Order: sequence, then structure tokens, then C-alpha cells
Amino acid sequence: MVKRPQALSGSAAVAANRGAVRTPKQRAGDAAEAAACALLQQAGCRIVARNIRYREGELDIVAWDGATLVFVEVRLRRDAGRFGGAAASVDAFKRRRLTRAARHYLAERCGDDARRWPPCRFDVVAGDGAALQWLRDAFGEGD
Repeated sequence: MVKRPQALSGSAAVAANRGAVRTPKQRAGDAAEAAACALLQQAGCRIVARNIRYREGELDIVAWDGATLVFVEVRLRRDAGRFGGAAASVDAFKRRRLTRAARHYLAERCGDDARRWPPCRFDVVAGDGAALQWLRDAFGEGD
């Protein structure tokens, strides 16, 4: 029987990457995710996981906002004018990957019966330059 590797989250993911050399882009992404966590916590959210990786995709942040489980995608763009802003970079392909990863996360923790899953939503924290913008309910499962 082949054991499926556990998804790394939070400090475990950071510890796994400690020995790895991080590029400037990766370090900027790490800083944006940390700032996004701080923004969510200031608004009353409780962070339960970070950087959950599955074959289907990666969940940057998983948090509770009251009774709603929130899957948060953090996007960063230095030059919003060239290819659109950070929020615009969450295209249909990325939304499908996030939805699949969220389903995997829920199935692992709540079982395969979707009727037993908590209310969920997908948010985006977008960074264009220095400012972060929190887009609540940025897209739905069918988008």
C-alpha cells in the first residue's frame, strides 16, 4: 500500500523550505502571504492552514471567518499595467485548480459527503505594489 504524503502547512511548510534557496520573487510572495495573514487576522479571521499542496493545486491560506471556511489565494504583481492587476491573474484555469484543491482539503477533513462540508467561499488578497486588497467572495465554485 502506498502512503499518500501529508500536505505541509504553516510552520511545517516553512521548516521544509528552510534549507532551500528562495528567489527574490519567492521571498516577495512569502512576505505577501504573511501580510495577507495579518490582514485576515486583524479582521477577525482564524488562520488554520497555509501552503497546502495537492496535485490539483495549492491553497495559500485556509481560514475561518465566523462559521465560513475561506480559501484565500494571494496574488502579487509589481507592474499591474503590463498584464493586468494581481486580482486579474486569477483566471479560469487557476480558479478550477483552487476549487479542486479545496474539494480535496474538505474531503480529507470532513469526508466525501459534500452535504457535511461547512459553508465555504473563495477570497483573493491582491497586491499591486505596496497595497493589499482583500476581495471577499471573489469567485464561486462554478466560475
